[in-house]
Amino acid sequence: FFQAEDGILDVERSRGLGDVYKRQVIEDFISSYSGGTTPIPCIRCNERIKFKDLIAKAKELNADCLATGHYVKRVEVENTVQLHTASNPEKDQSYFLFTVTPDELKFLRFPLGSVKSKSETRDLARKYNLKVAEKSESQDICFVPDGSYSEAIKKLRPNASIPGDIINLDGDVVGTHEGIIKYTVGQRKGIGIQASEPMFVLDICANTNTITIGPREALRQAKFYIDNVNWLDDTSFDDLIGSTKNVLVKTRYQRTPTMADVSPLPDKRASVSYTHLRAHETSLHLVCRLLIDKKKGGGGGGGGGGGG
Repeated sequence: FFQAEDGILDVERSRGLGDVYKRQVIEDFISSYSGGTTPIPCIRCNERIKFKDLIAKAKELNADCLATGHYVKRVEVENTVQLHTASNPEKDQSYFLFTVTPDELKFLRFPLGSVKSKSETRDLARKYNLKVAEKSESQDICFVPDGSYSEAIKKLRPNASIPGDIINLDGDVVGTHEGIIKYTVGQRKGIGIQASEPMFVLDICANTNTITIGPREALRQAKFYIDNVNWLDDTSFDDLIGSTKNVLVKTRYQRTPTMADVSPLPDKRASVSYTHLRAHETSLHLVCRLLIDKKKGGGGGGGGGGGG
């Protein structure tokens, strides 16, 4: 029910959840980039629109459940409901559902969790005469269909792209950036700095409108912190404060999980320490997806920062 115009979703003329979507997803997306962090609007949409409002509407209609097309499994074990990875790890979308709450999980159903491939999904859609059987896969953010995030942000918030200094680890100014909305931590291409070795974005500071760059080695973080943790383990998060759990950590959707020690902290925060640090791991990405084991979803956190 949304329309795209000039490369940006036209929420002004949309109906129903349009205003809510603009406020809860699009504005959050713009504010995150403007603040120097990299958002994942699909997660915000799941959290604030698809599950929150659609579940409320489904219950209002006396529906028994709400089924979605996410590739993830919902498993009932005794008196609990668990979030598990999909049968096909390449299609698994549990990373995008880390904010789903236990109560929401009880009401949700994921019929595609055991489907092995997209072609099998299409075959099922044809079998049941669903119009979406031949629909092409969506690769871009729905309200930025042309893939140019920074251009979309500039159209929606013209003052969000202000040039500033690029500095090195010593604090020396080595260049000028085109606006922090065009950069993300870990980025290598498009920095525009000539150096004897590849340079990467290490930090983005919205307060000073500066970007810090350095070599790949400087991206390595042995420890970082996450907040707004949503814990889906059988044991409550608060009961685990003061303990440490060895889990698989996934910091990006297509990243292979890495073993790490997670220590729950007060106020829904946690510290994450890598067991074996890999050269390309970074701590400042928006989401850290935690997996208790290879199949069962354990929890997740937004934010991130710090490190040593």
